[in-house]
Amino acid sequence: MFQRKRISDIRNIGFVSTRFAGTDGVSLETEKWAEVMERMGYRCFYFAGELDRPKERCMLSPKAHFNHPEISSINEFVFKNTTRPRKVTEEIERIKWELTHDITRFVNTFEIDIIVVENALTIPMNIPLGLALTEFAAETGMPTVAHNHDFFWERKRFLVNCVWDYLNKAFPPRHPFIRQVVINSEARSQLAFRRGTAAIIIPNVMNYAKPPPPPDAYASDIREAFDVAEDEYLILQPTRIVQRKGIEHAIELLNRLRRKGLKAKLVISHVSGDEGGAYEKRLREYSKLMGVDTLFISDLIRDERGKTADGRKVYRLFDVYPHADLVTYPSLYEGFGNAFLEAVYFKRPILVNTYSIYQHDIKPKGFKTIEMDEYISEDILDEVVVVLQNKSWASKMAKHNYNIAKRFYSYANLRRKLKFVLSDFFGEE
Repeated sequence: MFQRKRISDIRNIGFVSTRFAGTDGVSLETEKWAEVMERMGYRCFYFAGELDRPKERCMLSPKAHFNHPEISSINEFVFKNTTRPRKVTEEIERIKWELTHDITRFVNTFEIDIIVVENALTIPMNIPLGLALTEFAAETGMPTVAHNHDFFWERKRFLVNCVWDYLNKAFPPRHPFIRQVVINSEARSQLAFRRGTAAIIIPNVMNYAKPPPPPDAYASDIREAFDVAEDEYLILQPTRIVQRKGIEHAIELLNRLRRKGLKAKLVISHVSGDEGGAYEKRLREYSKLMGVDTLFISDLIRDERGKTADGRKVYRLFDVYPHADLVTYPSLYEGFGNAFLEAVYFKRPILVNTYSIYQHDIKPKGFKTIEMDEYISEDILDEVVVVLQNKSWASKMAKHNYNIAKRFYSYANLRRKLKFVLSDFFGEE
């Protein structure tokens, strides 16, 4: 049983997930939490199946990754069948105990005072890890924050399964040593309805108190590198290639812009991720059908600048934003919207589908965007043309959005809410 400390004695924060690497939303948001917590005087450590954080602060546990062969095999079976053989149960339990041992070693090695679980108690990409974390908290009393980005009931592919007992136990768990944090109001309502437990909303954030620096010499040739001509618009889709991102709407937009005499290229920044390549194939075929020049450039966008194997320059996503004439965000569903906040941060005009979280949580703050409701209408197309051709109006929209975001989605807001979560565990001094 962990000794209940005073908040002034808390020093070490342990972040736990399947991976902390790359530019996925969970890894990016974890980095922001860690940055704010470090400024608050804490030291942050990391446990996952893939890590790109400083080695002296990390503990690698290969089976924590959802792509580990044993975990992939479990997922392949349990989310296609409705009954579970004993051997699958035994496999899950065996890996659970291995991960519990690794988590214990992580906590002891780095003298962790509180664990922050990033989506590993939310999306069942690694069932043994979720079970291990739940039971570790129950058995030790370790203060645990479940930072929930999106729930399994929001994803169609998890709804047919033979692991309802595990999902109800650990995704997410209901336990007095575990505090629930969600990123939107709809998630808070669903969590209360489905689990009977309360949650605090901490939305995604950006460091709006520190505006981005102007593009430097390294990134000055991006349009040339992507073969975007001077008379063409660069339309940026800064997301992974998954079906819920609605990228076919962006392709349709460029087709209709071409018919109005405007030249443009669509740049898609990320890879397909963990949902396979069928949707990317569909987008490539649809682009040809619509006569749209769509650039799949994930090989040129990485966390750090550098070179590809064949000598081409590699850029960061943040290098690309300043060169975009428009950011498309036609998602059908989002847990919140990191790409939205990034586009605002770089003061780019945005075309956004009015997905539910945008409607309920973001739009009421007063943002000015080009809004589509499931499809591209002629009026929306006209709005896009005005924004592309009237740089002054686009700039006014972008500056307005930046000021709104600075009020509601800044690091200062995150710091205030993290202090509340910690004091809920450890009390006030």
